Amino acid sequence: MTLTLFLVQMLNGLQLGILLFLVAAGLTLVFGVMDVINLAHGVQYMLGAYLMVTATALTGSFWLGLPLALAAALVLGLLLERLVIRQLYGRDHLDQVLATFGIILFVSEAVRMVWGSAPLAIPMPEALSGSVRLMDGLNYPVYRLVLIGAGLGVAGLLYVLVTRTRAGMLLRAGATNAPMVSALGVDINALFARIFAFGAMLAAFAGAMAGPILSVEPGMGDNLLILAFVVIVIGGIGSMRGAFVAALLVGLIDTLGRSFLTDILKLVLSASAASAAGPALASMSVYVLMAAILFFRPRGLFPAPA
Repeated sequence: MTLTLFLVQMLNGLQLGILLFLVAAGLTLVFGVMDVINLAHGVQYMLGAYLMVTATALTGSFWLGLPLALAAALVLGLLLERLVIRQLYGRDHLDQVLATFGIILFVSEAVRMVWGSAPLAIPMPEALSGSVRLMDGLNYPVYRLVLIGAGLGVAGLLYVLVTRTRAGMLLRAGATNAPMVSALGVDINALFARIFAFGAMLAAFAGAMAGPILSVEPGMGDNLLILAFVVIVIGGIGSMRGAFVAALLVGLIDTLGRSFLTDILKLVLSASAASAAGPALASMSVYVLMAAILFFRPRGLFPAPA
């Protein structure tokens, strides 16, 4: 273990945490405000990447393709909410799980029909294709730093939106008592539609930004969705601040554990035992953390007001 490797893995963990936050933010909005368990949130991340592939190919530019992909994701989110999700309000969570799992199957097959099963790639923007020197012996890709900065910017905008605007006031009121908000004259269905579409766009933004550094393929959002659920459980259901802190925590623990846990175990175990136990424990680390949080703080680190 060297300082340079440790810093690189810290930045990689921060990058993973930012992607998790972009997915978990939309998920916690839908779950915390609308009380809908949306298992299909992972396919919205995948759709964002595929829409970015098409938009970039049509425009020939990453920067022109990004707003087009996000606009398309927003429209698809509105359509999905109107056709399927709206029928699930007030229904049992089992109904929501089954319906949104069906959406996963439908969208995954539709993606294979339209784009095929072969992995695709989004071209790296030429202006962001190099690396920057952070210290002696440490050069880090510019695009990954921009991704981290973009995620932090979105987190700041979400904070302002939720805490300082009328839309945020309605969102918080809807999370607390949706029937009362509706009784006061607010079109609660329109509010829920906007929240769902905005959450879908956040997930699509994460997929679009991850496309140049990850393979764009069917099912690419499945593992990220599982981690996103871990994030909202650790942070607290309905808490945006909790989602942000927990996403960074999960990203760092997962990345550092997979990189260094085997070496750490070699200090107390034989090399063969450490090599066998390290990867298994590293893959379990975020779930162990979630279990500990649930034991000591059942409502999460930063629970939303009851």
